[in-house]
Amino acid sequence: MLVEELAAEGSGESDAIGVPIRVLVVHGDRLARAGLRALLDAEPDVAVAACAANADEAVALAAELRPDVTLIDLTGPCIDVVDVTQRIAADPSASTPHVLIVGASENGEEIFSSLRAGATGFLASDTEPTDLMHGIRAVAAGDAALSPGGVRRLIAELATQPEPRLAGPEQLDELTAREREVMALVAAGFTNDDIAEQLVVTRATAKTHVSRVMGKLGARHRAQVVTLAYETGLVHPRRSPGAARGVAANLAVA
Repeated sequence: MLVEELAAEGSGESDAIGVPIRVLVVHGDRLARAGLRALLDAEPDVAVAACAANADEAVALAAELRPDVTLIDLTGPCIDVVDVTQRIAADPSASTPHVLIVGASENGEEIFSSLRAGATGFLASDTEPTDLMHGIRAVAAGDAALSPGGVRRLIAELATQPEPRLAGPEQLDELTAREREVMALVAAGFTNDDIAEQLVVTRATAKTHVSRVMGKLGARHRAQVVTLAYETGLVHPRRSPGAARGVAANLAVA
């Protein structure tokens, strides 16, 4: 499956049976918006709440409608994804915003900037419709979604950045050694099942570890755990990213 959830809690499916996931579609092209609406509305557990053609419309509609997921497609004109994401995330009256971005290419700098701005997921524009739906459901559930290629390019981009600052006590001192290990695995793109297998624990225990890490860090979603892992220096990307499933081999844990 193309979508690789980052230490996902739950299955990524809608928890409330019969209650559709409300999606705000953001795309600069009218025909593309219509196509995405038709695609999403065909799913029984997904409903398009509205469509926006530009950044201002997207921010206004997100504030008014409080969608479960804001889907931003970068392949059209008039969309600055970092600006839109930052403005949506900055709304003090909003709960945790769930922003899923679909990009024309999996550019490492673009992915990193999007996640830092508050996006919860980033998929390539050639993502299969089925995998796009998996991504929407994962993001709606509070999980992070990145395609394997996105993980590779994110690590490649991080490898070109200056050395991260040393992990500060205000950010990591509350974490136990096991929780730091879990945080590094989250940064490597491991799901809860992968973490359970790696640490030889149950999936429920792995999920608990991830939840505790997020709580202690004040992270709203797993994408923030990923960026914090690099920015604090807990993990360091090496220079030659490997395959997506072997991405952990390209991380050095501080």
